[in-house]
Amino acid sequence: MGRRRHLADAAGALPEAIAALSRSLPAGPSPEIFRRAKFDRPEAAPALWRLLFRVLSLLRADRASASRAPEAQARWVKAALRAQGYPRLGLARLPEDGSQGSRELLLALAWLLAREPLPERLLAQTRVRLGDEMPVCECGALASPGQPAPRVDTAGPVDVRRLQWLMGKLRFRWRNLMASQQEQCALLGKIHAYTRGCHGDRSLGHLSVAETELLRDPEGGRQLLQRLESENARLEAALEWRRRELVFWQWMDTVLGACPPEASQPTFPPRLRGRGRRAGAWGPVAWELQALQEELQAAVGARRAAWAARVGGQGPEWSAARQAAQEAVGRELAALRQAWARGGGRAQPHRPHRLVRTEAGGPGGPGLRAAEVIGVLRSREACLEEMLCQLQEQCRQQLARLAGALPGLIWIPPPRR
Repeated sequence: MGRRRHLADAAGALPEAIAALSRSLPAGPSPEIFRRAKFDRPEAAPALWRLLFRVLSLLRADRASASRAPEAQARWVKAALRAQGYPRLGLARLPEDGSQGSRELLLALAWLLAREPLPERLLAQTRVRLGDEMPVCECGALASPGQPAPRVDTAGPVDVRRLQWLMGKLRFRWRNLMASQQEQCALLGKIHAYTRGCHGDRSLGHLSVAETELLRDPEGGRQLLQRLESENARLEAALEWRRRELVFWQWMDTVLGACPPEASQPTFPPRLRGRGRRAGAWGPVAWELQALQEELQAAVGARRAAWAARVGGQGPEWSAARQAAQEAVGRELAALRQAWARGGGRAQPHRPHRLVRTEAGGPGGPGLRAAEVIGVLRSREACLEEMLCQLQEQCRQQLARLAGALPGLIWIPPPRR
């Protein structure tokens, strides 16, 4: 009797959990679509294709256009999931007309949900921004391009005039971008100065651009209120989804069990968490994987030794490039240690910060100060300029080497900027 009641409660909680998940996602389908997708019904495939397209386009930096044809959306979804490392091969075999594969699409959505807190990330990216914000994240500073190879062989002739035209076009657009950023900062400073003392929160002291726009156009407040209500509804749905998430994953176990096994699918054995029958069954697999890992390590060691011997005989160019790379790594490590010591060992939150204008010498809030951010940006600019000078010198040496190989050629080096 108690077991039947528990099963009935779980069956009743499942539609509520799926409904909460659908409300927390952009353009989420109804729970009936999920139920039909479990049995691989073709009428559930178009809605899941659209859902995956919307979710993946919001997660990626280069957001895709929603006006694409369904076939183009399907191709884009396959490419995006393959780029993120989706392991199942059944998705790549699906037709691009959106007529089949609802179960595979449901498994792909569950894979995205298992990788990261998907509803929370989507809410953070699509939230209503009332203040003037600036993203502060120094993760990109660690991804240095490194030193290129000292010798580059091209497959065909290179049009130098086209390269010069592209470089001039890039420089022109960069100047336009900098001018627009400076103009935006100047306008923000004027708005913050003119609206000083108008905000109800004394820690802010001034209005933002969105708040100033509400004073200028009160009719826009209705649209803003609707957006806030929609965001609150999605936030409540995300909280409810977190409370009922376990029921959904128990149901997904039955969906995965209904799928036929893939012969060419890569296998990911589970962790051995006990000494029972399952751990004994996975024992030979663990030994085999350990043997493969040792074999790979031996092969990697041999290749590294061969690469080191080959690089050692390339002359002073390779040694100079290696020394420059070591110096760049040392500078980045020193910058990391300095930032860690300055921050007291606390990691800065990876989120945008609201811009607040304060008087010189006045009490500031608990956030970041502009002087600190400017100092970090200047140190990063100095490192990038030094790296640019090194790359330019390497290019000059390469051009001189190529010009010396052609007799009777007069080489005029470009002027130093």
